[in-house]
Amino acid sequence: MAHGADRPCRSALYIPGSKPRALEKAAGLPCDAIIFDLEDAVTVEEKASARAGVLSALAHHDYGARLRIVRVNGLDTPWGRDDVLALADAVHAGVRIDALLMPKVSFKKDLDAVVDLTSALPLWAMVETAIGVLNAADIASHPRLEGMVMGTNDLSMELQGRHRPDRLPLLTGMGLCLLAAKAYGKVILDGVYNAFTDEEGLRAECEQGRDMGFDGKTLIHPAQLAVANAAFAPTPAELELAERQIAAFEAVKARGQGVAVVDGKIVENLHIVTARQLIAKAKAIAEMT
Repeated sequence: MAHGADRPCRSALYIPGSKPRALEKAAGLPCDAIIFDLEDAVTVEEKASARAGVLSALAHHDYGARLRIVRVNGLDTPWGRDDVLALADAVHAGVRIDALLMPKVSFKKDLDAVVDLTSALPLWAMVETAIGVLNAADIASHPRLEGMVMGTNDLSMELQGRHRPDRLPLLTGMGLCLLAAKAYGKVILDGVYNAFTDEEGLRAECEQGRDMGFDGKTLIHPAQLAVANAAFAPTPAELELAERQIAAFEAVKARGQGVAVVDGKIVENLHIVTARQLIAKAKAIAEMT
């Protein structure tokens, strides 16, 4: 599975594994990733049937280019080990599963415990505890890890911070996880926005996460997809500027110089790296859609 720089992950939609209709409908939704949830969204009574339902959906529905990520139960629960082994068996049987998402990863050894059960699947980690945030760099360095997801609801509860539109109580934790992911080249997704009918609030939170450097946002309702996809995609104005920066830089480079000026601002090689990444991301999004 490609990393965030190569593979758009603007929107990752949680789908409860206990809802067959939702699992079927997800195949037609404009999300970049689906997180098939066996954990928080599934009651104790439905754990086993949800696991079977997700495996059946993955085997029989065409989810196209969307990333297929399954959030399992923790290994400290009665269901986690069976979840992991069932997914590994499915992969060996030819079912496409792109990653296994572990909840409440607090230490690097939490991922080692999964690898001890199977090496068939790339791992993603939910970071949603204070100790997980403090260990984010160590977690991000795990060789089997490909992505990280902020569990902002659980983290907020543990921090006992107040809910604010600017998410000020969470910014330190989010920033530490972001630094860890970027340092080790891992995908990192922002947490969910709970008020799924509040489009303006969602847009503000998406833009905040985008501006911080997150690759995309986890979502709880299909109504949130359009806002997240737009927020985490390059705008026409950004792409136009990137093209002009590249053209200007190439022109001065041909004259043996190393610095260009576009719209009154210096353009150096580092700006060209960013510009090319932006254009590549837009191309990847276009190819997906």
